[in-house]
Amino acid sequence: MAAPTDDGSTEESGTRGRHSDSFGQVLLTATGMSVDASWGHIYGPVDLTVRAGGVTVLVGAGGRGRQALLLTLAGRMKPTVGHLEAFGRADQPHHLFDRAAIANIDEVDGIPQTIRVHDIVTEQVRWAAKWYQWVPQSTDADLERICRPVFGDYSLPTMDAMVEELPEFTAALFRIAVANIRKPPLLVVGGVDTLASVEGSRRLRERLIALGAEQTVIMADVNGVEMQDGVTDVIEVHNLTDHEFAVLEREATGR
Repeated sequence: MAAPTDDGSTEESGTRGRHSDSFGQVLLTATGMSVDASWGHIYGPVDLTVRAGGVTVLVGAGGRGRQALLLTLAGRMKPTVGHLEAFGRADQPHHLFDRAAIANIDEVDGIPQTIRVHDIVTEQVRWAAKWYQWVPQSTDADLERICRPVFGDYSLPTMDAMVEELPEFTAALFRIAVANIRKPPLLVVGGVDTLASVEGSRRLRERLIALGAEQTVIMADVNGVEMQDGVTDVIEVHNLTDHEFAVLEREATGR
């Protein structure tokens, strides 16, 4: 029997493999999309299409332009020019915001370093609870419930561990887990190709592919990835760097 979805369409209750029947359908479409700030151009224009299910890899230069694009695709930033249709509605970032989680971007989910894993888990459980619901201190069971789908077979951090002491790979998985506590239809992840370890980046991509079995995942990578099971599309994205600003930034930093 067909059941109504959030956007008013219908979706069959059966599944194709581990994906819903909407797998492969267009989820987001950006047309001539750009973002400007008071000080200048950030990125764009960008045209791209994201299909439901699996991992979509955006290939493009790292930096504030690519980061702003990820924020836009998660409903955290509104395009200045152009259009973004998501979940059946055009140019409604709040509608997209409610259906997307974003992780591993410091400006959005940066975690204070001098804090314990236990405190972060407790805070996230409370934020996810109903406003009238009393939530006690988190337990190891909460950590397992929140983190295991993201960590897979990798070891979870201990509840009393300091965030600043977590290994880079573990810290990235932890940030994704707490950001994804609601498990919305769309998960947008930054910083995959910024890990110091190439092996760490590879393992992180593998975990995102695993999550893509039940969500649509968007990530970015400066070098791209090879098509494989679980990767829906690899899309080259241009106009992510304002060249004039990039020159000024290099001159200021001496790089």
